[in-house]
Parts: sequence; C-alpha cells; structure tokens
Amino acid sequence: MSAPRFFIPGHPPAKPFVTLAIAISIASLVAGWIGDAIWVELVESHPLLLMALTPRNRYLALVSNEVSSVAYYVVGFLRLVGSDPVNYLLGLWFGDKAIAWVGRKSKTYGPLIDDGASFFRRYSAPLIFLMPNNIICALAGASGVKVRTFMVANITGTIARLIVVRQFSSRFESEIGGITEWIGRYRTPLLILSVLAVAWTVFGEFRGNDSELKNLVHLEDEMDDTTDTTNTTDTTDAPES
Repeated sequence: MSAPRFFIPGHPPAKPFVTLAIAISIASLVAGWIGDAIWVELVESHPLLLMALTPRNRYLALVSNEVSSVAYYVVGFLRLVGSDPVNYLLGLWFGDKAIAWVGRKSKTYGPLIDDGASFFRRYSAPLIFLMPNNIICALAGASGVKVRTFMVANITGTIARLIVVRQFSSRFESEIGGITEWIGRYRTPLLILSVLAVAWTVFGEFRGNDSELKNLVHLEDEMDDTTDTTNTTDTTDAPES
C-alpha cells in the first residue's frame, strides 16, 4: 500500500524519491540548454536528437518534415510530457509551501499567485492543456488539481500541440525547407550566437538568486526551512498549561 503515498497532498515520500524528482526536473532544464546551444548543428543532421533535447515549437516545425510520423510523435510526446508529472508531484507533495515558495522566488509567477490563485484553480485545466511548463505543472499539483484531470489535460494538450505543429510544417513545407537551407548557409555565425545566448542564460541562472535552477536545487532545503519555521511558530504561540 506504499504506492498511494505518492499522491497524498502535502506528504512527500521518502527523501530519495523527492531527490530523484528534482534531478529529473533539473536534467530536463539542462537538456533544453544544450539543445538551444547546438540546435543549428542538429536541425539537419540529428533532428530526433534535437527534439529529445528541447521540443520547442520552432524546432519541432523545422524538423517535422525530416522525420517519420511515428518517430515525430513518439519522441515528441515522450520529451514533452517527460518532466510534467514530476513537477506536478513536487507541487502536490509540498502543497501550500510550494505555492508560497514559488511566490517568493518567481518574479514571473509570484503576482499570479498573489493576485490570481483562485483564477488559476478555476482555469487550471486549460492552462495545463495550453502551456504545461514547469511552474504551471507544479502549481497544478499544489493547488489541488486531481491527478486524472492533470494527466488528461497534459496528454491531450501535448498530442494536440504535436498535431498542429505537424500540420503546419506539412502545409508550409517548401517555406520551412528554405529556412533550413538558410540556416545551413549561415551555420557558423548562428551557432556562435546560440552558444553565447545560452551561456548568458546559464550565467544568469548561477548568478541570480531567483533562477529556476537554484530554486530546484534548494527546493528541499526551502521546504524544510518553511516546515521548521511553522513548527517553531506553533510551539511558541501555544498557550502554556
């Protein structure tokens, strides 16, 4: 009967499972950086590897016509949903503490939490369907979205996204082919620009206090500190007998 513990709100499982979940989320983030840095080299020679590293819509559109339908949908689906359930579980396990943590650490989503928590809960399904990024998935778990609702919205949204991009690429195949040829013509300068852009992003991640990477690395410590503070406050405020 240990399996249901993974889906108990506010009760994380043993620390190794939490550490594994955080590691998967970090690996997904780092893989995206690598793909963004070297996409110019992969778009023609290794399109499936590019999809596996970073399945951004622009990359999916560029490589869609270069891979088979089976490979496109299998690799694209697995990569897109790979870390979403993990981020949902992190939110589910840490509950209100995760919401407070995101509110403190995220300049982008902090105002949404402060001013629109009820809005998020009301429209969580379409948000998950349309934009299931790391924070949205974590907030879905933390705000009490049911596992079934999350999975249905996440899976159907991912499939719809892949279909739309595939159809778009097929419809504009010649235009996309021209873009790919242009990329090949200016491969070296584009590669340099991409590497520099990602290097700047990584530099900001390690330099800033509110970076996604640092937030993930210190997530367990943040949650432990919040729990300790709450317990201390409760003990201090408790009336003496």
